[in-house]
Amino acid sequence: MKKSGLRTAGLLLILTVAAGAQTSTWSEDYAKNVAEAKTSGKYVLLNFGGSDWCSWCKKLDKEVFSRTAFKEYAAASLLPVLIDSPRSKPMKKEILQQNESLIQKYGIQGFPTIILLSPDGDLVGQTGYQYGGAEKYVEHLKGIISEYQRSKKAE
Repeated sequence: MKKSGLRTAGLLLILTVAAGAQTSTWSEDYAKNVAEAKTSGKYVLLNFGGSDWCSWCKKLDKEVFSRTAFKEYAAASLLPVLIDSPRSKPMKKEILQQNESLIQKYGIQGFPTIILLSPDGDLVGQTGYQYGGAEKYVEHLKGIISEYQRSKKAE
């Protein structure tokens, strides 16, 4: 009985750690991800939002970013960066400064705003919340990237 309980507890711990690893795909380090994109060939997804107050940001996270379809696509093709602007959640000063600078750089007017950057750091496109769930959102992002790639070939 004790061994069974320990096995169950161990399995739950492993599953919890694995789930945590799956959801920790978001970075707060813009410069690191932009640099990594150049070597990996992945696109950078900047998620501008207000995690503790923005209802549409929370909806996007719940319906898209927390779902397996998005996580799998992101793991294979994206380097996601959370550019958070919370009202009451404490954050490191350097991250807040970075985020304010990026809000200015990209002219962000509202949340959520999603910016895609190419592996070379070029602006690919901008979007926000979209109805339809994770699978549809992944197709939406793929469409933005495909359009960008077509326009680059035409140049």
